[in-house]
Amino acid sequence: MKSQYRMLFAFVVLLLAVGLACNGGAAPAVTAPPTGNEASPAGEVTEQPQTEEPAVVVTEPPVEQSSAPDFFTEEFDGSIDNWSQELALNASDGDTSQANISVEDGRLIFDFGKWLIGYVFYDPYDYTDVRVDISVENRGTNVNNILLICRASDEGHYLVNVANSGLYSMYAYNGATGSYTRIADGGSTKIKSGKEFNDYALVCKDKKLTLYINGNETRSYTDNQFVFRKGQIGVGVASEDQLPVKVEIDRIKISEP
Repeated sequence: MKSQYRMLFAFVVLLLAVGLACNGGAAPAVTAPPTGNEASPAGEVTEQPQTEEPAVVVTEPPVEQSSAPDFFTEEFDGSIDNWSQELALNASDGDTSQANISVEDGRLIFDFGKWLIGYVFYDPYDYTDVRVDISVENRGTNVNNILLICRASDEGHYLVNVANSGLYSMYAYNGATGSYTRIADGGSTKIKSGKEFNDYALVCKDKKLTLYINGNETRSYTDNQFVFRKGQIGVGVASEDQLPVKVEIDRIKISEP
């Protein structure tokens, strides 16, 4: 048995000797799995210099800040570039060439022919809840209408029409159909007829519209049908069939309700 083990041991030694001779005495090379380094033409793995990826800096686009105020009192003693004008016909007999909206001596003046409507809108901001106050002097006939608007957008707007004769109406304008719906109306003895000063205010808060005439709360209405949410404020004047129509607005105050 010992001689058999010696023969087996000699055979194993012989095999090892042959193997080492074939490999020149060197252990076989072991290469790691590829890690992104490319092999040289000789088959050797070459180390590529490591480069740091540039840091990515994320910058937010600058927020455009309007230099125009949101809540303030416009007294028309400077530029009115932030206010845009719109004209319309109050009846087919109207002629917009007879409508003149201008600023003179710190007042916004509406000088109109028959059957015309003119508005000015404050462009820089869309308001949700807002109060609009105006101080108005009538310099012409007793037949004219003062208009107060809130939440004006493509969707629609709310409009209050206060007639110098003592009546008022609230409307919802549907932008999709291009039509007005009267949602409330009435009369007030607080309106000063003739060539007088009047202070009017419209408050739009949540679904509620409130009209003030010369400091008196005159009418409130809660709208559950149209529910306009946000838009510009505006004021305007409408003429009928009697002339002259000249209305001067001394100030427009935009405030939080």
